[in-house]
Amino acid sequence: MKQSTIQREFSALPPELQKQVLDYIAFLKTRYVSTRKKTTKRIPLEKEPFIGMWADRKDMEDSTAWVRNLRQSEWEKRRARNNPR
Repeated sequence: MKQSTIQREFSALPPELQKQVLDYIAFLKTRYVSTRKKTTKRIPLEKEPFIGMWADRKDMEDSTAWVRNLRQSEWEKRRARNNPR
């Protein structure tokens, strides 16, 4: 929803409902404000723990072929489900 639409809808409300909307916004702000900024330390990709986790798998020595075979088998399963004989 665009801000201009929200402003127009808000302005169309009677004053007592506008107050309720403002009270609700104030409530949400107190409930969901984080107490501190979250900072994440960036780790270089090569230092990520998942890098190389399948290095010792013989079936993935050629990752391109492995993905191609996986996709082909999944498409065959999907085709079989959608075209029962």
